Amino acid sequence: MTDVIIIGAGAAGMAFAVLAKLKTPNLKILILEANDRVGKKLITTGNGRCNITNSNCDIMRYHGKNPQFALAALSEFPPSKQAEFFSSLGVLVDFEQDGRAYPLSGQASSVVDALRFALDERNVEVLTSCVVKKIEKLNDVFIVSAEKEYSCRSVVVACGGIAGGKLGNESGYALLESLGHVISECRPSIVQIKTELTFVKQLKGIKVMANCSVLVKGQIVKSEFGEILFCDYGISGPAILQLSRIVSFNKSCELSLDFTPQFSKFDLIKMLLVRKSDLGVRPMSEFFTGMLNKRLGQVIAKYCGIEISKKSYDLTTQEISALANAIKKFTIAILGTTGMSNAQVTAGGADTDQFFETTLMSKNVDGLFAIGEVLDIDGDCGGFNLSWSWSSANTAANGVCKYIKELK
Repeated sequence: MTDVIIIGAGAAGMAFAVLAKLKTPNLKILILEANDRVGKKLITTGNGRCNITNSNCDIMRYHGKNPQFALAALSEFPPSKQAEFFSSLGVLVDFEQDGRAYPLSGQASSVVDALRFALDERNVEVLTSCVVKKIEKLNDVFIVSAEKEYSCRSVVVACGGIAGGKLGNESGYALLESLGHVISECRPSIVQIKTELTFVKQLKGIKVMANCSVLVKGQIVKSEFGEILFCDYGISGPAILQLSRIVSFNKSCELSLDFTPQFSKFDLIKMLLVRKSDLGVRPMSEFFTGMLNKRLGQVIAKYCGIEISKKSYDLTTQEISALANAIKKFTIAILGTTGMSNAQVTAGGADTDQFFETTLMSKNVDGLFAIGEVLDIDGDCGGFNLSWSWSSANTAANGVCKYIKELK
């Protein structure tokens, strides 16, 4: 009989196996992975660079029904210890000024390889293309049914979430639900947003820095500063990805863009009046050249109902004020997100009220554990979700080792 069966060989599942073997070397572990190889989703993270963690893992960067649930695991295995863990596997972690951390190699594949090598070196058995259909518990023994039945003393559900299209997996929710767990509605997070296209489509392909705010019922809910990319469906970019979770949970909202957050509206009006005086003979199509992206400047004029053929010296005081307001509050109706298939992370999942935060063992079924994205915990963009994968794996590894020891 196997001591532990891990369902899923993603970030959390592989890290759990390695950490558990470090704590209890003689532990017998079997990993069952539905895909044809391990770490398939992990290898795509961080645009192929793998944003492995973030030095600023404050609990405020996490979401769910009860984000505080993640605090115990994150405190026990913070980014510094995560970096030490990966260093021991041969992956040197490079922390950047903004807190984001990447493998020094710059390759997500090196993180997957290091974990895969560590599994091999510790004699962890991995079966790929193995879809788990059912989990039962008879007395103190779990029966895990896939193409055949496997028995074990403990089960760790590490299937991940449904985000990412073909890389996603919803089997973990069904397995936990069959054992009495409540699964909250899952929605896409860290995903592009779709908007009304009248002006946005004219800006397709343009990247600009802006302060972005999501408004719900006219009130700003959250703001982020960063690069945004205008697309034929709406807007993408790091700042947008950070705001997308709010969009997923609100049917009616707007996006407000401030293209010059370094200037107040009053200062901007003064600047535009100077431009009118200095560049009066220029048509509006060139009025913002040297100040804003040229095409963006033209769209802002159209947004204000000003013909781009109009001479700058003909601008009225009201039009100057309108231009300044458009630059500071370029408001677009949001239609939704580009969906779960394009999302990097799943918001929602197994209700954390039914798990012990210090072990991640189920309160319903002794010996059953859940880690990573399958739980109702998700983080902001920037390494926070992988940090949760590593820390939850560590907490569960401690919990499983203790549980198995007490059984024996």
